[in-house]
Amino acid sequence: MNLRDRDERESAGLWAGDRPTPDYEDWASPRRRVTSRPAPVVEPVPGSAPRPDRGSRVRVAVAGALAALALVGAGLGAASLIGDDDPGARAVQLPAAPAGATPRTTAGDVYARVASGVVSVQADSRSGTGFLVDGDGTIVTNAHVVGSADSATVRFGEDGDRIPADVLGSDASTDLAALRIDPSDAGSRAPLALADSSLVKVGDTVVAVGNPFGLDRTATEGIVSGLGRQIEAPNGFQIDEVIQTDAAINPGNSGGPLVDARGRVIGVNSQIATAGAGGNVGVGFAVPSNTVRDVIPRLAGGQAIERAWIGVTSSEGSGGAVVEDVTSGGPAEGAGLRPGDVIVGAAGESVGSPDDLSQAIAEHSPGETVGLEVERDGERRELQVELGTRPEQAPGTP
Repeated sequence: MNLRDRDERESAGLWAGDRPTPDYEDWASPRRRVTSRPAPVVEPVPGSAPRPDRGSRVRVAVAGALAALALVGAGLGAASLIGDDDPGARAVQLPAAPAGATPRTTAGDVYARVASGVVSVQADSRSGTGFLVDGDGTIVTNAHVVGSADSATVRFGEDGDRIPADVLGSDASTDLAALRIDPSDAGSRAPLALADSSLVKVGDTVVAVGNPFGLDRTATEGIVSGLGRQIEAPNGFQIDEVIQTDAAINPGNSGGPLVDARGRVIGVNSQIATAGAGGNVGVGFAVPSNTVRDVIPRLAGGQAIERAWIGVTSSEGSGGAVVEDVTSGGPAEGAGLRPGDVIVGAAGESVGSPDDLSQAIAEHSPGETVGLEVERDGERRELQVELGTRPEQAPGTP
């Protein structure tokens, strides 16, 4: 048999699992052809113990090592090694580490402080998360969690009772909704405090608590990754000043709190960027707590939230907000605005971007008249626009 045939046969044996186990020399030295030969006869030296052959020396060395291991195990308090063929063999538990208090992490402290006030929310076929904000049984969640439902069911923990809740109101423009349960159903659970989100900084530690994929009150930790972001509301309009975080947020987290290291709510988890993956990729968005502080009391009081609207779509341009589209029949069209106009001022405030325009208009109420400073064909002109009421859906939104 030539060397190639031999290698092919041994390779086949290796894959098939039938290759004979090599002797000690074959493992310990470079691969070489081993020929069969009779073992040499070793005569004992007079007056001395018989000299063991090489295989015996190896077995003795291995036996000695096992004995040493047994001694070490005994020194550590572990049971002696017992062969599998010993009928008296039994499993022995590994020793536990010494008892003692385990230091709690920041996330652990935060979770212990807020988790009891977090609920799962079920409204028709929709589900998500919510949290208590006062002693009257008011619960905050996302508008897209409750949809058009008038009632919902909440639960404090997977072993808790299902509690009926009334939907007091929802605001699709901010993706917020207010629910209410009987205060007695909240028991002694503490409401979560709302922080001033204008004080939040990039890099702040945050913890998200929610029910991703139905997993009860799951905590994830991260940081504030960005501020002043914009996301699209369920009705097609824009939500401003949104907080970005890398704390893992997944379906089911919607409506849950994003809290700071002191356990105060800085935002309501609302959306994630998936990059087509369908799950968390480290980019989540929360509606800021200052928006919650403004909207929830009005919803809880049964007020309809109306917002001023001029009816334009704009984009960022050099020195202002460039009008891309004017809604037919809207306030801007009535005031004479045209596509291509650059709005550089609104209600006496300078406008350098679409965000500036939105903020200036948001500070006023429907029915008020405000002045717009517009650049057109190299000239500046002043237009007066009577603000309308923002429709339920943004124009062009299905």
